[in-house]
Parts: sequence; structure tokens; C-alpha cells
Amino acid sequence: MLDINFYKIPKRFQLLKTFAITFITLSFIVRVLLYFLSFEYIDFSITNLFKVFGIGFFYDIGALSYLSFAYVFYLLLIPQKKIGCKLDRITTKFFYGFFLFLIIFSFLAEIPFWNEYQRRYNFIAVDYLLYTYEVIENIHQSFSLPLLILVIFFLVTVSIFFAKKQNAYKNTFENTDGFLVKMIPSSVILIIWSIFHFYIYNIQAEIFNNINENEIAKSGLYSFFAAYKSNELNFNEFYKTLPNAENYTITRNAVKAKNDLLKNSKNNISRFTSNLGEEKKPNIIFIGLESMSASFLKRYGNTQHITPTIDALHKQSIAFTNMFATGTRTIRGIEAISLSIPPTPGRSIVKRKNNANLFTIGEVFKQKGYSRTFLYGGDADFDNMLNYFSTNGFDIIDRKKWHRLDRELPTKRNRIEDNEVSFENTWAACDGDLFKKLIQVTDKQHLNKEPFFNFVMTSSNHPPYTFPEGIIDSNEKNRSNAVRYSDKALETFFIEAKKKPWFKNTVFVVISDHCSYSAGRTEINLKNHHIPAFIYNLKDEIPREVKKLSSQIDIFPTLFGYLNWSYENNFFGKDITKMSSKEERAFIGNHRKVSLLKENQLIVLETKKKHVSYLWNKEKNTLKKAKTDPVLLKETISYYQSAFELFKAGKIKIK
Repeated sequence: MLDINFYKIPKRFQLLKTFAITFITLSFIVRVLLYFLSFEYIDFSITNLFKVFGIGFFYDIGALSYLSFAYVFYLLLIPQKKIGCKLDRITTKFFYGFFLFLIIFSFLAEIPFWNEYQRRYNFIAVDYLLYTYEVIENIHQSFSLPLLILVIFFLVTVSIFFAKKQNAYKNTFENTDGFLVKMIPSSVILIIWSIFHFYIYNIQAEIFNNINENEIAKSGLYSFFAAYKSNELNFNEFYKTLPNAENYTITRNAVKAKNDLLKNSKNNISRFTSNLGEEKKPNIIFIGLESMSASFLKRYGNTQHITPTIDALHKQSIAFTNMFATGTRTIRGIEAISLSIPPTPGRSIVKRKNNANLFTIGEVFKQKGYSRTFLYGGDADFDNMLNYFSTNGFDIIDRKKWHRLDRELPTKRNRIEDNEVSFENTWAACDGDLFKKLIQVTDKQHLNKEPFFNFVMTSSNHPPYTFPEGIIDSNEKNRSNAVRYSDKALETFFIEAKKKPWFKNTVFVVISDHCSYSAGRTEINLKNHHIPAFIYNLKDEIPREVKKLSSQIDIFPTLFGYLNWSYENNFFGKDITKMSSKEERAFIGNHRKVSLLKENQLIVLETKKKHVSYLWNKEKNTLKKAKTDPVLLKETISYYQSAFELFKAGKIKIK
């Protein structure tokens, strides 16, 4: 008769048990470390402490079930006579070492990821997984990669030694456990996996009012699995919605300006924007500043004097002092600026399918006879920028690493050559080299005697914060010096640009893609979405500050207003100068959470069809929960519901 001991793990599962102990222990250590790193931002209490670690242990079990899933089937299905054979030993030892390396690497990588984003692994980590070269190089340039690998191998060796001391290898290969004996732990693990896969959501860990406690309570790897499953979110499934007719009635009224004529179709926002006066057609150069927070500028209280060029340009321009970034990544900024659309939950439209032939700002420039070019110092294939811009009518100039001869692009693509680069890191050539290329390209465009629109995206103010030596006083790799270098590169560009014959007839739109930091005590840190934005060298306009509340999506509709352009469009953005006080608003998103800020009221839409209302104290940058304004709630829902539905239905495409 078969003797089944329900209280003893079968010998065949001893190595898996040892792996589980190692995983849970390392996960606990990382959670403790993250807790101490965030202690000043945590609403500490003994109760919350136990909840954080209790919930964390629960999600660690879920992550472990994912890691064990395939191995369980192997243990269960391998024939008895093959247990302990040479192939079994090689396979088991290899994958045990491989998964140890994987989890130790992932745990160590959580520390810099937390320092950058104040989050467990999320959709950003999933996106970066597709660009392993850039990620590994970024780690290498931020840390000593040989030392990091040495630490990982040391911990792997210690873990293997621990397994041997527990006789885990011996028991795994030398046993007579039958199928039914192995079925018990296998069934338990598979049931746990099924429960987590189908019924447990990562967001269920968020039971605290403090974002840091919510994130620490999660498991990094489980958060990664969850993000992988839900990169694109169906708004109508996860968020509060309105009946179709009511939704578009509210949205159409919200986006319509005094100088707009809406089309008859009720289920879209297409309209004709009319501006009086003679149309002006200067050249336009847009410069997207990587991670340039408003808080870096002297104008907004910074005393480090790290942006003298931007500060000077700010004073000489039409500056928008109350503008907010819609998201926390470059592709969110590109999405908002180029499409003039609020941030729909999940991935940026730049990375989604069916994003070709959209009605971008480039289409307006095309209608006015402009050439359109996207310039980037790195490989534009990163984050799908190459595909997005090329399929929406832009020529591409970038630092492509591979010549894809078998890939037919709908527009031209030219390379920033090796001899044009004095310094580059894993992400891109430095801003100085990018601006030199911009000067060269613009000189050629000027000879064509046709107006041009250049969309330039910088990158030097990005980890690992490396830049050419001798440009600024210090070569130390840190955020402040990266900002100083980026500012200096911009100064050099304008010194050279002012010598060119095209400068007098060129308008420069300068705006940050997002802030350097976007996390804090609250789910959406409004202060860390405040960005610098200004239009420089606009003829017949006196430099001044425009203090109206606005978003990145408004910058080009505003420029078109200054140029007296009349055009058809389906933008959500509006001319800031024509907004009434009641129309002022800002859109701010955080992957799963999207919000609308009006005056000091913030409404945040969350998954599970929930929402939270806050009152914002701007001076203290604090959010206090408040009673929901039902009218403002409907307006918030309508913006995001309409943006999602119009994109999914293909109604923001060129007709």
C-alpha cells in the first residue's frame, strides 16, 4: 500500500523547496531595504508594517508559483527510471543555477529601478525587456558591471552551497517517489498559480493611502508578470464610463473653443479651427528636453543655477508657467505633444498597434506646405519611435545601429554617422552632437526655400548621466550635472543658430517631455509633473508669461493660434491664450491612473471603476481627499473615455 505523508515534502521536490526558501528570503531582504529607503515618505505604524510584509509574503508566493510552474510539470511527468540520469542532473542543475542568477539579478536591479521610479517593476520594466542591450549598457554605465556580476555569482554560489548542505541535490536525484506522491505538491503549486493568474490582481495590494507602502507590499517579479499581462487596458472594462451620447456631448463641448466649428457627426470631436489675420509660415523647430523639471529652473525657485540658458530663454519667450506633463516617460510626452490627446491608460499610443496615419500635428504642417523631420540622438527603433514617426509622415534622422535593408519605411531615414559623434552612451549621442546635426540638417532645408518643421528629442539628461568632459566644471555622473550639460549644449546650439540666415524666420518651441521624478507620497505627485514650456523667437510678440493652467497637448494648438492658422483637426488640446478661466485644465496620467486637474480640484480615475477626488494645496504640494464634484467627474470620464474610444475606433486617423 502506498504511503503518502501529507506533512513531508517529497524528496524529488527538495531542490524546489530550497529554491523557494532562497527566493522568499531574498524577497524579504529586498522589501526591508526598500522600506528603509522610503522610510521618510511612509506613514509608519506597527499595523501597517505587518500589513506591508504580510501582503508582500502573499504576493511572493504568487511570484514563486509562476517561477515554479514549468518545473513542476517536469518533476511530475519525467518517468521514474529517468530520475537521476545524466540528462536529468544536467538539466536540473543548469536551470537551478540559471533561475538563481535570474532572481538575484532581478532583486538587485530593483534597487536602481526603485531609485529612478519609486515603483516595483511595472510596464516600464516590461518595455525595457525588449531592449536588453540598452538596459545592460545602462546598468554598466551606472555601476561596475564586472563587480555586479561578481556579486551575483557570489550569491548564486552561496545559494548552491546552501542547497548542497541541505542535501537538496542528493534527495532530488536519489528517490523513488511515485506519481501520486508527486501529485500532492504539484497540485498545490498549480492551484496557487491558477488562483493568482485568474483571480488575484496586483492592484489588490494597494490598500494603503501611501503610494510607497502600496508598492513595497507588492512583489517585484509578480508586478512584472502582472504588467506583462496588462500593458494595454480597455478603458470601458476597467474604468467608470458614461452612456455614449452623454460622453460625446460633454467632450465636444469641452474641447470646442470660441473659434471652432464642430462637424455634424456626434461621435467624434472633429472640427474646423479658425484664426483671423494673415497666416505666418516661419520655420518651426521643436526641442523636447529630456526629463527637464520646472523645479530645475531659477524661475521656479531653484538656487543651484544649473539652467542659465533655459532661464534666459524663458525670459525672452512666451513662457507657459503653469503647464503640466501628461505622463512620466518620453513616449508619453511625444504622444501628448504630437497627437494633442490625453494619456489613455496602459501603453502610450506611440507603442501601440494601428498607430499609423494618425492625425498628428505633422498633418497640419503638411497641409501648410512644411517638410517634417524627427531627429533623435539614439536608435529611433527604441520605444517604437521609428515606426510611429515614419508611418505618420516624418523623415527620420537618428543614430541607427543596424541598417535594416529588408525593411521598407514609408519615409526617408538617415543616420548620424560615427564621425559626427564625439561622445555617446548606450542611449544616444550627446545633446551637443545632436544639435550639431540639427544645424547641418537645417542648413540644407533652408536651401530648399520651403518651410520646415523639425521635431528634436534630446536625451543627455537621462541615466546614466554621462556627457563629454570639459563642457561643464564637473565630470561627476549625477542628475544636476546632466542638467548643466544639457543646458550648456542648448546654449551652444543657439549661439550657432543665431549666425544662420534661417534663424530670423525660425520659431523655437521648447518643452520638457516629462519631469525627472514623478513619485512621492501620493499616487500622482502634481508638482513633479510641472514642466518648463516656451515659444521663442516669435515675431511681433512681446515676451511674457502665460499663467493659465494647461497641458502638453495645448502647446501646438497655441502655436497655430499665434501663426493665425485655420485648419481642420481632431485635437483635444486648445489654444491656451483663448481659454477662459473655466476652460483651464491639465491632464496627468500614471499608467493605470489618469486624472484631470481644474483649479485646485483633482479627480483621479482608477481601475475597478473607482475614482478619488482631492483638493490640491499647491504651496505645500499636498492632496487632501474631498467630496466629488459630479459635473467635474463626468468631464474627467468623458475626456479619457472619448480618447480611448476614438483611437480604438480609428477616428483619429487621417481621412
